[in-house]
Amino acid sequence: MQMDLLSSPVESRRPISTPVQTHRVGHQSFTSANLCIKSTHNDIVYYTTRWDALCPYVDVSAELIACAKRPLIVYAVPPESPYGVPINDHYGLADIGDPAFWSDSRRARKFGELAKRFRAFRTEISVVTGKSLDLSQMLEMGGVHFAKCEIERGEIEGFLDYVRDLDVLVVRCFDQNGDQIFTDVSILLPEYEQIYGSFCQWNDQYRRFSPGIYACLAVCEWGRDNGYRHYNLGPVGDYPYKELFVTTHQPIYAIALVSPRHALWKDPTSPLLTDFPPGGVNALYRNTAVAKSFASEQVA
Repeated sequence: MQMDLLSSPVESRRPISTPVQTHRVGHQSFTSANLCIKSTHNDIVYYTTRWDALCPYVDVSAELIACAKRPLIVYAVPPESPYGVPINDHYGLADIGDPAFWSDSRRARKFGELAKRFRAFRTEISVVTGKSLDLSQMLEMGGVHFAKCEIERGEIEGFLDYVRDLDVLVVRCFDQNGDQIFTDVSILLPEYEQIYGSFCQWNDQYRRFSPGIYACLAVCEWGRDNGYRHYNLGPVGDYPYKELFVTTHQPIYAIALVSPRHALWKDPTSPLLTDFPPGGVNALYRNTAVAKSFASEQVA
């Protein structure tokens, strides 16, 4: 029996003694209870996954689709996945393994200015195992940023889940008095030869120094010296400062499963209309031939 992946999941009462089933796909694990995070657009409710805010490349499975609440939007499906359609934004990649990235005259001049600006400060770089991190450490490194960006506890826990078998790059910068200027956290993705910039928290008193941009430079330099090909700065559409680093644009694939009468369709600024191309909503697979082959393997 084929699983109807487009339909909404049907909730049933589970006997108290029945254990909650944990599903795994890619670097992710989830249950029907912790998978989804409530999001809003102009007070209209929809759902994203718990990895959406802080993680790259959200893998999708039949179990994930079946467990998820509706309406659902899953951003950043891996480029090699059969799921998802390209949306109206791109990941910005810095080709840090290419000498031409560093020799570009404008970039070299800007990087020199940044390095000079931070010369009097102390920068510390460490690689930690994801499984060694906990919620209190995450709040210490990014609590102010999370509050400012309305990143919920469930999304922080999603990050901890995602990195449990990965390493995390942490860059900290301090002034002459030992006060922290910024903390930058990235996920190391050896399977993609890539570093993904997850979040950066900085002290507003140092805004004039451009701490977020300098953090990107510090990560790029570390990645170059440690054999990585790309630094992934995340979506680029709303962030002009990333232009200094970006040399390659990678499509972002996503899934939106929304009923035709939902309020999101009536708001001209909703992600259904601004992020997805015409016909992209409720298109579960990106390639018809792949879709038929892949769907034939999914059973209820």
